Amino acid sequence: MWTELKKGLAADLARVIQERFGVEHEPVLEVPPRRELGDLSSPAAMQLARVLKRNPRAIAEELAAALPRRPQVRDVQIQGAGFLNFFLDRRAFAAAMLDASLLDGGVRGGKVVIEHTNINPNKAAHIGHLRNAVLGDVLGRSLKSLGYPVEIQNYIDDTGVQLADVVVGFVDLRGISLAEVEAIPEPFDFYCWDLYSEVGRWLAEDTGRQRLRRETLHEMEIGKGPRAEMGRLVARRIVSRHLATMRRIDVSYDLLTRESDILGLQFFEQAFGRLKESGAVHLEKEGKNAGCWVMPLSQAEEFAGLEDPDKVIVRSDGTVTYVGKDIAYQLWKFGLLGRDFGYRFWQDEGVWETTQDGVEGHPLFGNAWRVFNVIDVRQSYLQKIVRAGLQALGHPSEAERSVHFAYEMVALSPATARQLGFLEESEGEKALEMSGRKGIGVKADDLIDQLELKAREEISKRNRDLGDAELDGLAHEIATAALRFFMVKATNNRVIAFDFDEALSFEGESGPYLQYSLVRAKNIRRRLQQEGIAADVFPEEVAALPEEVWSEDLWDLILEVAQTGETVEKATESLELSLIARHALDIAQRFNALYHRHPILQEKDPQVRAGRLATVQIFRRGLESLGELLGIPVPEKM
Repeated sequence: MWTELKKGLAADLARVIQERFGVEHEPVLEVPPRRELGDLSSPAAMQLARVLKRNPRAIAEELAAALPRRPQVRDVQIQGAGFLNFFLDRRAFAAAMLDASLLDGGVRGGKVVIEHTNINPNKAAHIGHLRNAVLGDVLGRSLKSLGYPVEIQNYIDDTGVQLADVVVGFVDLRGISLAEVEAIPEPFDFYCWDLYSEVGRWLAEDTGRQRLRRETLHEMEIGKGPRAEMGRLVARRIVSRHLATMRRIDVSYDLLTRESDILGLQFFEQAFGRLKESGAVHLEKEGKNAGCWVMPLSQAEEFAGLEDPDKVIVRSDGTVTYVGKDIAYQLWKFGLLGRDFGYRFWQDEGVWETTQDGVEGHPLFGNAWRVFNVIDVRQSYLQKIVRAGLQALGHPSEAERSVHFAYEMVALSPATARQLGFLEESEGEKALEMSGRKGIGVKADDLIDQLELKAREEISKRNRDLGDAELDGLAHEIATAALRFFMVKATNNRVIAFDFDEALSFEGESGPYLQYSLVRAKNIRRRLQQEGIAADVFPEEVAALPEEVWSEDLWDLILEVAQTGETVEKATESLELSLIARHALDIAQRFNALYHRHPILQEKDPQVRAGRLATVQIFRRGLESLGELLGIPVPEKM
């Protein structure tokens, strides 16, 4: 609604400028810095003054007189050097806000594919994967709310070195059979977490053992042999565990794409043939890359200055590098490869997955207009190469619409590191970075368990009459909000130090604070019902209220909620999803600041009470909408 109003006013202004002055101009409307300057403002008259060589205030007066009056605009005033300032009709605007669309949705063209999570199927998910999954999930929810068709994909690297090492651990280090691996009890991914660390040390002790990794990789890539069979079993069991972990924080997928299917269906061969035909790759005859197929990048501007800008696509032993497979995958995402996967529905997990044969009647996957790859900032170089591959193959527009959603890593605050046993009390106050090689890592499920436990303890202090089942349900909702909000609230380029107390605070910048604000607003309605007072107001009633019932702080909250759609649009365009988290926090803080200043239940004047209640209803709609995007559940009590 807010965006539509701004667009409508801008269109009116542009039309009047054209009619009065014969000039094409695209006016901009912004919120002025102070409320007394109006609710929206345009510097159009001052910008036109340079072209028309006239006094800007005179131009503004002429524009104001000619502008049509919209129902939601009470007045247009000229202030300062010639600003056109618009004052909204608070009654009409508040009435419309009670049921207007806040997210300015509708159907937009251009399918969006978002690839996120992408955990190697060799061990349990860790805390860093949670940030990836939450960012990807919030991006998908936000784009859907804006009207885009969105497809969420999770890439499963089931032919990679990490999985190969676990297979070596089972086959060569432990000597365990396929049946014995199948019988290992859950949590299987926790078992593999320890095995992966152990086999890494075992391989390092004797360089001759590296051949076992190579043999395993070869069997897994061709998809034949006992090691390949072991790899399939391990990968499937671990992927099932990963999906269960992500369900705990309400993250889901439309499609699991498997690297083994990219290889088995010869996607790379198709892409590689095109790369060779286009001259984008060549076979090195000498030097350190002798026998390798290489993509030269030294002429590309974004690779200029690199000491070794050429990227190996196929190694001298014929194995394909990660980036080679990813170029093929990116071509498929855009519908440019000329081949497709087979698909089947994984009934137990409720998700489609790729296969090499498949079933009929599946959804249409891929064929994207834009692709977002959610991968941490360390992968920026490889993502640039993927775009360079598309460019070299004659797809510049698709290369432009291949977007790397980069983000920084997750560390632990000193306090949380101590609680989890990674730091002693005497070891300083520096955030602890994760390191698989040093054995420092936090399993995602362990973190969620700890959050739920701490949330349960806090709720039980506040609500001593709750039963175990209700306590568990509330603890899960609060832990989910705490984790998801913490992963989104920081800017992408900032390493975040996860802290239990900060994430779970009911009064700080946290998910539970947003939940507490919504529960407080719901309690107002509940108490009104208990007192036999009307608990809802309706647009026609609000439109008839005197304008003075909305004090400046109430009106500021309404306008802040109105800008929700615009904020979400900015967040998705900039890939800075922290804007959504900050906006939710801002309106929650505004609401809590006015909660005691403007009581509703005790207010005797029915019109004043109705205006305040309308503001609370608008607040609830706004924060619930933002909570849905952030994946924050709304509990009944806290």
